[in-house]
Amino acid sequence: MLHVTRLRMTGKFHKPWAELKPQLAEAAAALSDVRPAIIVFHCTANSMENGLAHEAAIVETIQQASGCPTITTAEAIREAFTRCAIKKLVLISPYVQATNLHEVRYLSEAGFTVLHERGLALESHAYGSVTPEEWVRVVSENARPDADGYFLSCTATRMIEAIEELERRLGKPVVSSNQATLWACLKRLGIAHQDKRLGRLFNPESAVHQ
Repeated sequence: MLHVTRLRMTGKFHKPWAELKPQLAEAAAALSDVRPAIIVFHCTANSMENGLAHEAAIVETIQQASGCPTITTAEAIREAFTRCAIKKLVLISPYVQATNLHEVRYLSEAGFTVLHERGLALESHAYGSVTPEEWVRVVSENARPDADGYFLSCTATRMIEAIEELERRLGKPVVSSNQATLWACLKRLGIAHQDKRLGRLFNPESAVHQ
């Protein structure tokens, strides 16, 4: 069973860490009432925004407030890249370029190389309106033959539905925020799951084992 709470922390509600931290702790404490096996800070841009140290502070805040194991979407993505042997990648998102560049810096700090980035510069309420077919078109138009794989960034999208078709077209692994988070959580819970619609990440024969 999934339990979800939301924080107003993006777009016009974006706030500095000093203001976000107590709200994050309060939300984590509320989730702890149901004794979850794991808590996810499920926002790609915010978990990558200020580098690895800030991401670690997010995890520490949630764990201290909840007493529960915690990961971020960013951590799940790093693990997925390693699983699929992705070092050089193309970043695709619905974000404005400034947000993309935050993610490029984070990924560089984590040891990955972004060969090319493309953001659609949408307002946050419009992220989910982009169809999987449109994501397939955008990614295909921004393909780079020297990339090890493709990163579809943002949890508030239908990108996960484009993975199977993109991997078929591009012949490379495709990692999305929601797909990577789902995979990382299942791995921590010891739950084996395979689904070709979720791409190479969920196919143990196509990924690099760690």
